[in-house]
Amino acid sequence: MKTGEEKIYVPIDEYKFIQVINNLISNAIKFTPDGGVITVRIKPEKETVQISVSDTGVGIPEHLQEGLFEKFTKARRPGLKGEPSVGLGMSIIKTIVEWHGGKIWFESKENKGTTFHIELPME
Repeated sequence: MKTGEEKIYVPIDEYKFIQVINNLISNAIKFTPDGGVITVRIKPEKETVQISVSDTGVGIPEHLQEGLFEKFTKARRPGLKGEPSVGLGMSIIKTIVEWHGGKIWFESKENKGTTFHIELPME
């Protein structure tokens, strides 16, 4: 684990935003085989902060990517160990990120992994 020494202050509702981070890390765990790597990065920019959660998991099939942030998405699927999915988590976290004036997007390749990116304003 690596941590930066610089403190970053972003105006967020910490109780709501922890739900975003928990969901992203939980999904990374759910879709990354044993021995895989999950990385969380926080990078300050001039007026924003970039947060990314990356994994070396199974990735999101291309045909499921388009509707990933929709409620009750067709992209829902069980985890590698059979963990269930309702299909609401990604919709909820997108809403929370947007409430904070931010945006969320992802990059994913099957059998290579996924990275979710969040950009939030610093002020």
